[in-house]
Amino acid sequence: MRHLPSLLTGLSALALMSAAALPALAEAPAPISAQSAATSAFTYTDMISANRLGDPQVSPDSQWVVYTLTQTDVANNRRTSALYIQSLKGEGEARKLAISDGGANTARWGQDGKLYFLSGRSGSSQVWVSTDQGATATQVTDLPTDVNAYRVNAAGDAVAVSLAVYPDAEDLTASVARAKTQAEAKTTAQVYDRMFVRHWDTWNDHTQNHLFVQAIDAEGKASGEPVWMTRGFDGDTPSQPFGDESEFTFAPDGQSLVFSARKAGNSEPWSTNFDLYQVSVSAPGQLTNLTEANQAWDTGPVFSPDGRTLAYRAMERPGFEADKYSIILRDVATGSTRQIAANWDRSADSLTWSRDGNSLFVTASDVGNTRLFQVDARNGSVIPLTGAGHVGAVQLTDSGFILGMDSLTRPTELYAKTFRGREMPMRITNVNPQLDDLAFGEFEQFSFPGWNDETVHGYVIKPANYVEGQKYPVAFLIHGGPQGSFGNGWSYRWNPQTYAGAGYAVVMIDFHGSVGYGQAFTDSISQHWGDRPLEDLQKGWAFAQQKYDFLDGNNACALGASYGGYMINWIAGNWSDAFTCLVNHDGVFDTFGMGYSTEELWFTEWEYGGTPWENPEGYQKFNPANHVQNWKMPMLVIQGDLDFRIPTAQSLSTFTALQRRGIESRLVFFPDENHWVLKPANSQKWHDEVFGWLDQHLSK
Repeated sequence: MRHLPSLLTGLSALALMSAAALPALAEAPAPISAQSAATSAFTYTDMISANRLGDPQVSPDSQWVVYTLTQTDVANNRRTSALYIQSLKGEGEARKLAISDGGANTARWGQDGKLYFLSGRSGSSQVWVSTDQGATATQVTDLPTDVNAYRVNAAGDAVAVSLAVYPDAEDLTASVARAKTQAEAKTTAQVYDRMFVRHWDTWNDHTQNHLFVQAIDAEGKASGEPVWMTRGFDGDTPSQPFGDESEFTFAPDGQSLVFSARKAGNSEPWSTNFDLYQVSVSAPGQLTNLTEANQAWDTGPVFSPDGRTLAYRAMERPGFEADKYSIILRDVATGSTRQIAANWDRSADSLTWSRDGNSLFVTASDVGNTRLFQVDARNGSVIPLTGAGHVGAVQLTDSGFILGMDSLTRPTELYAKTFRGREMPMRITNVNPQLDDLAFGEFEQFSFPGWNDETVHGYVIKPANYVEGQKYPVAFLIHGGPQGSFGNGWSYRWNPQTYAGAGYAVVMIDFHGSVGYGQAFTDSISQHWGDRPLEDLQKGWAFAQQKYDFLDGNNACALGASYGGYMINWIAGNWSDAFTCLVNHDGVFDTFGMGYSTEELWFTEWEYGGTPWENPEGYQKFNPANHVQNWKMPMLVIQGDLDFRIPTAQSLSTFTALQRRGIESRLVFFPDENHWVLKPANSQKWHDEVFGWLDQHLSK
């Protein structure tokens, strides 16, 4: 594996680099133009086998960055991850840490320069530590169950861990004993008195994620009985299924924890009321709700460097998972709160304090990109620090940032940037050198008057090795969410460059409901799934064909997943002559049935205007099942059986309707995949089927 050679002796020198020397992400996408020479095109096989960089962590002295690199062995259907370390002072190339050989993930620096990480080398996932930059390691925790997330306090003398336990157990030992009894039981029956019964892709086993604290002795070992900090609380920290340690933190003095959680009770499946709780290490189980007044989502607590202010992200509307995340500052001493940047119409994805405590560095979706912004904690002024592309990770250094960034033409790499607002980031890694010589489709963002004559944006991508004057078949991609975006970022599942590499032009529309265009734009799709976004797609498709003469409008296929799959079914019945073929992955067929069969009920109840019995008209108004009589376009239907968000019956119903009407159709079913197709061999099969369907129905 090759990395870009270090050219600088310090991050402060990055500002001296000229714009021409900076690779990858420009301030704006360059206008599309013909490539000068044909080269091998990027394919979905290249995408599946590409290395995946993630989770960068900068050392306290700003000398090093550690990151995770995941490699895919397609032939053996497996992925392996390792930790790499790279100097930020120009001292050689990145190297794999020796501790990775026993398995290592979730590396975190202690303030004293020790490197902590999780590893299962002892038989279960436990916290380990290295004092020699990853050459050797010592086990810190030795708990009777897996550690799924952790935090080490500032002094390095205590560790907080999240463990899956039975919340009503007397102690950790009793919880472990009950799990053993359950595993040895002859019956496989599961009994439920409340929901969630299942969530995302897992049936509820009656455990919850709870926080425990253990002291760390002078030898670096966790000692004494783990103290059950959240005992008696009915809820998960981190939240399931995708929560992590960003949902809990030690206070700077190490004497308490602040965490985000939702009380489960009987309302968990239709509640988005996450609150911030504080619990003293000396008074476990005695929780103080810091955000009780807000009935919506509060999360992401981060203390200022001086410990006087707690910043967090908060929504306003209960039950709405795609509401704007505002930035709230809480005075630790008085408990008073204030919102900053209240007039900034963007939703904060993450918060990082500046080292002087005067600013917060915030990532947010913004007109088809995800950018880094600096928000003044005193007056709320907002300054953009990056341009085009997608910022997925932010780490501070003495002189700037290390950013994990990706784009439509490159998976995540690390970039260095000083604090200068307009200076472009400089790429410092190259974990996928095999992509350097491949041809990608050149892209351009465009806009047009959509629903209500409001401005709507989209992207068009030329086929790789585009030839001037030639018309190309089109892959018309429709994003999910529906509060999502197909913008200037990389994906390992729905990657538009794989279509460009296969000789297709690509059109993507960020219809009403998409994120990054203001909260009113995002709100506009709720209870309007079938009219406003469909109008945007129709107008955007017509506009793109008029503007870009290389698009063959009579030789196009529409593809989508989740809400995008819903829209494929809706298009089939309400725009039935638009495309040559359709591809539907895990799409909603019957919106009324979804109200009773999905697991996160807050979603359907917000999007369709209440419960199915309170507002049946809201569930039927844009129900694809009511328009099957108009279906006629060939459709490929794909489903993962572990998708509990959009259960298998939805895709089976779609396929049944197609077959019963005698429409050319094909069902691809993955019994071991969820809402996403993740296993390498299954991903290969997914792409084989999708591109086979396109090749069958579209002419080149």
